[in-house]
Amino acid sequence: MARNIPHDTIERLNALKKTINHHRLLYHVHDDPEISDEAYDALVRELVEIESLYPELVTPDSPTQRVGAEPLKEFTKTTHTVRQWSFDDAFSRADLEKWDERAKNFLSKNQYIGDIEYCCELKIDGLKIILTYENGILTKAATRGDGEIGEDVTQNVKTISSIPLTLSAPQSCIVVGEAWIGKKSLDVINTERKALREALFANTRNLAAGSLRQLDPKVTASRKLNSFIYDIDEMDGNMPQTQSEEIELLKQLGFATNPYVTVCKTLDDIERYYEHWAKKRHTLDYELDGIVIKINSRSAQDVLGYTAKSPRWGVAYKFPAEQVTTIVEDITFQVGRTGVITPVAHLRPVVVAGSTVSRATLHNEDEIIRLDIRIGDTVIIQKAGDVIPDIVKVVTELRTGKEKKFIWPKMIHACGGDGSIERIPGQAAWRCVNKNSFEQQKRKWYHFVSKQSFNIVDCGPKIIDALLDNGLISEYSDLFTLRKGDLLALPRFAEKSVDNLLKSISTASRVTLPRLLVGLSIPQVGEETAYDLANRFGTLEEIQLLSYSDLESISGVGPIVSKSVVDFFADKDNKKMLKNLQDVITIEKVTAENKSKPLLGKTIVLTGTLSTMSRDEAKAKIRALGGDVSSSVSGETDYVVVGENPGSKFTDAQKLGVSVLDEDGFLKLIQI
Repeated sequence: MARNIPHDTIERLNALKKTINHHRLLYHVHDDPEISDEAYDALVRELVEIESLYPELVTPDSPTQRVGAEPLKEFTKTTHTVRQWSFDDAFSRADLEKWDERAKNFLSKNQYIGDIEYCCELKIDGLKIILTYENGILTKAATRGDGEIGEDVTQNVKTISSIPLTLSAPQSCIVVGEAWIGKKSLDVINTERKALREALFANTRNLAAGSLRQLDPKVTASRKLNSFIYDIDEMDGNMPQTQSEEIELLKQLGFATNPYVTVCKTLDDIERYYEHWAKKRHTLDYELDGIVIKINSRSAQDVLGYTAKSPRWGVAYKFPAEQVTTIVEDITFQVGRTGVITPVAHLRPVVVAGSTVSRATLHNEDEIIRLDIRIGDTVIIQKAGDVIPDIVKVVTELRTGKEKKFIWPKMIHACGGDGSIERIPGQAAWRCVNKNSFEQQKRKWYHFVSKQSFNIVDCGPKIIDALLDNGLISEYSDLFTLRKGDLLALPRFAEKSVDNLLKSISTASRVTLPRLLVGLSIPQVGEETAYDLANRFGTLEEIQLLSYSDLESISGVGPIVSKSVVDFFADKDNKKMLKNLQDVITIEKVTAENKSKPLLGKTIVLTGTLSTMSRDEAKAKIRALGGDVSSSVSGETDYVVVGENPGSKFTDAQKLGVSVLDEDGFLKLIQI
């Protein structure tokens, strides 16, 4: 039986995925990160935790299901002979113990006999490079890219003095390491750039990545990159039997290796190594963000193998997130589109983890009380759980007596009406009593025109703000009755942009029922629920008449969602809004022809990456043929489509005996 997953959890998961993908692109493709590695790792960790609690929420496009990012277009793409993996992360001793227990259990089940020891290495914060040697001659250097396809940076890598062009023996091999730039070099280069009024590099990793990806090798050479090589992926002849022996061989072949590699016998030994370098990392010229732990025996590594995302035989043990202090200058509130109120601390601007921040989330009233935060307080903040930082602690020793104790308000102006607010039963959150405040309406409008809803191109938040501020729209139907003369009278609205906007609105006036349902901002109703409702009941009229029992007959819809849907359509203002909207749009209905489509009544789950189409394209094809797309596998699932690097849904399908289709089988299915 499908579980009733809290709507807040689903919203949080979707927001995490979007944020992580945004910062993954900035970090891996553009080398222009906005947040620190620690903050990014914390986001990924939170997503992993949610998906661990609710495996049915794992989707093939989740950041946890993939490794790396796409290569830059400016460089020639090259396919790796050996796939490049990324280690899972541990953030505490408890995480480390769980990894160790999983590895040992796996070895035991596979009848591995032998003592386990660990090779510990410093985790250098640089750019991963893969080097290919033929008969001892460097023939190719590449970046990791997405793990399968990287960028050919051979000419630039040849400028790194620590990388041998010819090995000490005529060995053919593929080795892996890290290109990095020292802190002192960063200071020198930034001093020069500052004098030239050029943008400064935020950190050494950013500088190393930018230097290695210069189109002109002369620029790369001027940056004086360095390297440490730490793995042999492939070689002629016999491979070393341990990771530590592998590093010794790399030294003999002429590579620079990190001098602080240590073999540990126990987890306590690992912890001492970790704590030592957590304290001493700032004494080194290169940046560290943790240590890497690998089971030393190659035979054990071979038995352990890999998951869909990472090797079972290794883990990255990350250092704690960076913390700084600053002053709370004010506390204000944000009102979301569903009326939920979030307190936000306005901070004296401070640099944390390489970026300047001026705000921190306070989450809710209970958090303010727990921390006893006052306006004027000195606080410790860290970027470790969200895009905007968290306040960890108040430094009460620095209070002067002038700090202003914060009193939770009884009214918030942005809520509209008399500003009344109420606490949501059973939750720590507060919300506006008035469901139609200007702030909420703006956020609903932003959602209404967004890609996942009506997808009105050329109609972003600034356009919506202008239309609202000038009284041209107050309910959704108004958008579709706008005329050219209305818009040309607005400041900075040129004739061509007005024509484009009106064309986009006209195109969007013909909408599918699922997109309409998504756009209405019905609490608890996301994309999948909207499609389930549309496919099950066919028309908006039928959905408006549904009872609680009708709704709960849908797999995955529980009492909270059903109550939200029934209450929304029972509201007299919503009824009026829908009637006016239906007068100016066309809802594409499920016709008799649609109901005869070959996948009608079939539920399909997608997992892994398809080579011929994106996930959204696959979903669209399934729905066009009358099928339902589900995010979780159950006894009601008809097919599970498995692409490359499938997630846990593949295993679930095998356990439940659900039919599994590879990509070729899926293509045949949708061409029925």
